[in-house]
Amino acid sequence: MKFEHISVLLSETIDSLDIKKNGIYVDCTAGGGGHSKAILDRLDQNGRLIAIDQDPDAIEALAERLGSDGRVTIVKNNFSLIKEILSDLNITEVDGVLADLGVSSHQLDTSSRGFSVHKDAPLDMRMSKTGPTAADLVNKLGERELARIIQTYGEEKFARSIARNIVRERAIKPIDSTLRLAEIVKYSIPASARRTGGHPARKTFQALRIEVNGELDRLDSALNDMFDVLKVGGRLSVITFHSLEDRMVKKRFAQFCEGCTCPKDFPVCVCGKVPKGRLPFRFITASEEEVEKNPRSRSATLRCIEKLHNRQIL
Repeated sequence: MKFEHISVLLSETIDSLDIKKNGIYVDCTAGGGGHSKAILDRLDQNGRLIAIDQDPDAIEALAERLGSDGRVTIVKNNFSLIKEILSDLNITEVDGVLADLGVSSHQLDTSSRGFSVHKDAPLDMRMSKTGPTAADLVNKLGERELARIIQTYGEEKFARSIARNIVRERAIKPIDSTLRLAEIVKYSIPASARRTGGHPARKTFQALRIEVNGELDRLDSALNDMFDVLKVGGRLSVITFHSLEDRMVKKRFAQFCEGCTCPKDFPVCVCGKVPKGRLPFRFITASEEEVEKNPRSRSATLRCIEKLHNRQIL
């Protein structure tokens, strides 16, 4: 099938992995295979790539694009299960892990998936096409819980007003389409606040998508596991698309890099803590040229960490 997706920060991300020709690499969110193909181009015949995605559309596209390459193993699953996935493949350590978070261009552009605020479609938003939909949330959750989700995951200051109007409108008729929800959100926000920041429903849609797919909860546990499976000298590169993800990645990488925490006046270290990782660079964002070609790259941030040893933080 045709799975259109423009890989953001492509060359920067592949460079950040510092790929070894005969290494083992994991693309945790392989999508249409853009980053995966670029990794394969730097591997020799002894290299190996594990391409993971939970979206059945992506799996079909990966099979068409990369399935004939003997170096590739395609896995339909969520990257939060990376340790289990690698264990099933009898792999204990890898040379690099990549996670390109967020929604793919294919998911946004395919109306039936219900991710876009601009296209009328069933209110779905499920990346895996399984489990409760966004429509289930907006039609069943209480007003207070809806407000919490929209405020926490969308960082939307008008969350209470939006939740109140969702509850009011669903009592009249179930909210089952993207454009109807977008219109409810729009009139829930003061006109003065609608003039900046893009579509007024963008933050609410982001919040519902994160909740539907459990994105932040899975990322929180997966960051430790993705780092744990690295060989010494291996690298983990993560591309985020909103501040909540980026803060989580930044904080966790800082913890991996933390060394001695003894008071400065101690003559010797007694805590025994040593950095488990180092940052090859602080972060990278898209160039003006890339943003011009692909506006969706504007919010992308790449962070990378290299594993120094396997010693546990005490």
